[in-house]
Amino acid sequence: MQHPIRVGVYGASGYAGQDLVEILARHPNVEIVFGTSNTYAGDPIPLTLLRHIRHEEAELSGVDVVFLALPHLASAPVAAKARAAGLKVVDLSADLRLETAESFARWYNHAHPNPELLPTPYGLPEFNREQLRGADLVAAPGCYPTTTLLGLYPLLKHDWLVENAPVIVDAKSGVSGAGREPKPNTHFVEVYSNLSPYNPGRVHRHVGEIEQEMKRINPKAGLLIFTPHLLPVDRGLMASIYVTLKPDHKASDAQALFEETYSHEALVKVLPPKQQATLKHVVRTNGAAISLTPVTDRYLHITSVTDNLRKGASGQAVQCFNLMCDLPETTGLL
Repeated sequence: MQHPIRVGVYGASGYAGQDLVEILARHPNVEIVFGTSNTYAGDPIPLTLLRHIRHEEAELSGVDVVFLALPHLASAPVAAKARAAGLKVVDLSADLRLETAESFARWYNHAHPNPELLPTPYGLPEFNREQLRGADLVAAPGCYPTTTLLGLYPLLKHDWLVENAPVIVDAKSGVSGAGREPKPNTHFVEVYSNLSPYNPGRVHRHVGEIEQEMKRINPKAGLLIFTPHLLPVDRGLMASIYVTLKPDHKASDAQALFEETYSHEALVKVLPPKQQATLKHVVRTNGAAISLTPVTDRYLHITSVTDNLRKGASGQAVQCFNLMCDLPETTGLL
């Protein structure tokens, strides 16, 4: 019998960290050795017999892999330390998703803490799978980039979009996407019965990451116009995507393109024509659902939905982990 893979989870008490622990606790090939939380040190870790320890108390010699569910800027130094100790690392923060330290500084207004780790394989398996197999360090993308890129990937891969035409994304995320730390705009009385945009246009931090991957798939990809909104729900993310197709492609043919592209993807479901993807298709699952609406021959509307804490964070991290450790990709996720 194969020995379990020993893992540690940094940031185990955050929303993504809690979901990560839940998935790993049921993973047939994993033994959770520690979970860290400076805020909740000493408190029990649900679904385990462990208690949270402080970050600096984690003993790296006792694990094979660490997951980093830490804030940006705090995560990269831990990744560097873990890699120096010979461990595999799955980073759920934004620290390693951008290819260069210059790009990170532009979008996060701070020098990169560990530029020697860049570039790091981008952990969206549906279009970057081969780079993840056996990798030692992976940057797992977050909810907005994952949901948007899955909705665009078939069109970018097969070069259906008008060159340099803008791609418009109207995205909405559950409140858990803002993290567990209380903030004035995420209190119940602020969120309830409300819907609010934030960082509209081209200023949200994830614009650089999404455009980077769009152009990696297709260098002729156009400008991204991206407006996120805060939904008054606990979890779930919807990206409404509007694109212009080349004259030799029809919006009515996109259904077949998406179905063919994702036909072998266990965690991406393309809904039948005239069905619309909703949050209920994906909440508390590790997959994505996509629906397509032809507007005219040249204009297409795509709806892409995920659970922001699962396929948008923890589930995706475990999907990457499975590939890194040469396990079946969906182990523990279906």
